[in-house]
Amino acid sequence: MTDVLHPAHAPRARLSRRGLYRAAEAGRFDRVARGIYRAADAPPAEWEWVEAAARRADATVCLASALAFHDLTDEIPDRLSVALPRGSRRPATQAAIEWHLFDAATFEVGRAEVPVPGSSLVIGMYSPERSIVDAFRLRGQVGYELGLGALREWLRRGGKPATLIDLADRLPRATTPLRLALETLT
Repeated sequence: MTDVLHPAHAPRARLSRRGLYRAAEAGRFDRVARGIYRAADAPPAEWEWVEAAARRADATVCLASALAFHDLTDEIPDRLSVALPRGSRRPATQAAIEWHLFDAATFEVGRAEVPVPGSSLVIGMYSPERSIVDAFRLRGQVGYELGLGALREWLRRGGKPATLIDLADRLPRATTPLRLALETLT
């Protein structure tokens, strides 16, 4: 049996929809969000990650959330930042998720899939380099300090500025602010 279950897929767990609801009422399943259930004895998991991955297969952790995942910021985001390709519908969620729409042409740049901790699901995750470039590109939304702090830490760990510049050249509105920051820091 999978650890995340939708009512429509309850027969896979040998349950009817009503049986799933009764099992949740009895405490055998936890309701993560509307239409998403997990076995009560499943390992602990971040429910925002579970809900984002269960709602959209192309959900990709981005910005401050990705930088925190890569230990490039001390900021603890109060919401999970998740990117979708522009033109996608933002799903209604109960968890603290902030949905962002990124250009479909560059959506896959720097994207990989990682397992959702405590779950059998996977979710997209932007690389440290893509996350830094996005922080500079979207500095008006996330603040200039987020990208600058992450860049400092990335350089301290031995990151190569040429790698960031190459990536920034592929994304809109990223090259100039990143070059200025690199000139200041290096």
